[in-house]
Amino acid sequence: MAERVISVSGAPYDGHSREAALESAATLGFTHFEPAFIVGYTEPFDETAFKPSEMTSWRSALRFSGLLCHAMSSHIDLGFEDSVEVFTGRMAFAAAIGAKVIATNTAARQREATFRRNVETILRRAEAFDIIVGLENPGDGSDSLINTARDGISLVEEFGSPFLKLNYDAANTASHRPDMDDLAGDGILALPESAHAHIKDVRETDEGWFFCDIGDGKVGCERLLAAIAKLDSLPVSIELPLRLHRNRQAQPVRRRDPVPLSSIEDSLARSLKVVRRALNDNQ
Repeated sequence: MAERVISVSGAPYDGHSREAALESAATLGFTHFEPAFIVGYTEPFDETAFKPSEMTSWRSALRFSGLLCHAMSSHIDLGFEDSVEVFTGRMAFAAAIGAKVIATNTAARQREATFRRNVETILRRAEAFDIIVGLENPGDGSDSLINTARDGISLVEEFGSPFLKLNYDAANTASHRPDMDDLAGDGILALPESAHAHIKDVRETDEGWFFCDIGDGKVGCERLLAAIAKLDSLPVSIELPLRLHRNRQAQPVRRRDPVPLSSIEDSLARSLKVVRRALNDNQ
């Protein structure tokens, strides 16, 4: 049985330097780091973040920290006319720093036709890069091509490519489809078509949805993780964007100041312990 990869997303470290994040993750006992380039979740960036010099810089920083990269989050809407070229650059970057999975959104349903055309080209390029495109369900309440696990399963099965799978996130569904009662069940449904899974938890309040330590929210992470534990080696990433919450309209709201590093580490340490225990990981 292959050793399961448990990564930590860069999202919790929003506002802190890459080097501080990598050092912290290594100190906490993580072996893999998932760079996060997600509009609304992290500091603003543009396509210069993926130029060759940045690839070199990331490889050097990862090597110095002793961490590996298995997955990268780089969400865009794949339904725009320029999405193929934009996402090709991001796939090239992800593959160059060692990633085997790159997570992205699909597209707004109104751009379905362009999405389908684009994905045919993207998958040929993904094969050349030997990287899996992991389609992730959004959390913003929009009408996406993936609103629930069943949508994602249908889409992946339709294309039938080993380079197109799901990167399902049951916590996103809490704000995306608030009327769904069984978040863990929806996440479990997606597992057979998943190449990777984001694990986070969320509490719902009158002000919106706030991310919290894994096991302390409404997702039912213990049940989801128990199902993942039955799969030989599905990689997971702990993704706790503690600096932001989603308002009642499901839009991300970032706090002005970064979360203190000590608070991030406390939350990640507790969450890693829960995940490892549930997945029977004895590191």
